[in-house]
Amino acid sequence: MTIFALKGSLEEITPAQLSEQTCSAVFITDSAHAEETLRTANITYEGVISLRDVVFCKIESQPFCLAGTLSIPKLLDIKGSRHRIQFFIDNKNMVIIDDEEFSLRLVQRIQRSRHNQGESREHFIYNFFSEFMLSDTELLAEHEQKLMELEENVNDGKTDDFLETITPIRKELLILRSYYDEIMDLGRELEEDENGFFEKKQKKYFGTISDRADRLMGRTVHLLEYATQVRDAYQSHVNAQQNKNMEFLTVISTIFFPLTLITGWYGMNFQNMPELKEGYPGVIALSVIVVIVCIIFFKRKKML
Repeated sequence: MTIFALKGSLEEITPAQLSEQTCSAVFITDSAHAEETLRTANITYEGVISLRDVVFCKIESQPFCLAGTLSIPKLLDIKGSRHRIQFFIDNKNMVIIDDEEFSLRLVQRIQRSRHNQGESREHFIYNFFSEFMLSDTELLAEHEQKLMELEENVNDGKTDDFLETITPIRKELLILRSYYDEIMDLGRELEEDENGFFEKKQKKYFGTISDRADRLMGRTVHLLEYATQVRDAYQSHVNAQQNKNMEFLTVISTIFFPLTLITGWYGMNFQNMPELKEGYPGVIALSVIVVIVCIIFFKRKKML
């Protein structure tokens, strides 16, 4: 269990020093010590603590606290496992439960990079959410660049491995869209403050969280639409290529159709046909002439 006192800066304190503090505190622990930490923070939670059951970002009002969960995609493997966190907030303290020490690393990053690290629970929550969403804009920019490269390749006729490349991008964008939607709803729930745990003038931080998630979701939706346009362009290219192939086969069939007629006609072998004895070279010449005429015709029509 790690305890940080909220004094403008995040000051790490021991449990023995906790009773001397009048300010709010943030407790970070793992699921094995969750109940003990909640007791130390004087937070009463009526429910089961299980990080394995965390699949969404959400928050709910309990009689004596706010209970929330965070299911944060790992940026290096969005379709894979997630950072799973439970958190509890009352009118003074906040407890974060995390078995991977991801939350502790976020707090340490806040300590290193932010001058105002959290003078209140509201400001700390804003810093905490902002920190794990910090690289999302860069991630979406990378996806946009990949889609632009795919579009250029389609325009240049380079469509090898197109579906294998765009399908994972679309799946990741769909996951991120749902994730940002959940964060946006969570921020709004915090801003509504059904239990009255937060100061009115401090609730602006939660609105900022919702706005940031809303912007990220908007950009994600834009990229999904762009991915659809790129895929449509690819499908148009494939259809055009198939039409070319069908046109070529049609021309070839048209060229050789007269030859089929000639061979069928002279293959009847009627006894009174004058061509039976000396007509073989003439039929060959006729066939060659027909093929040449057809080729010249289709060349002029730019169909060959």
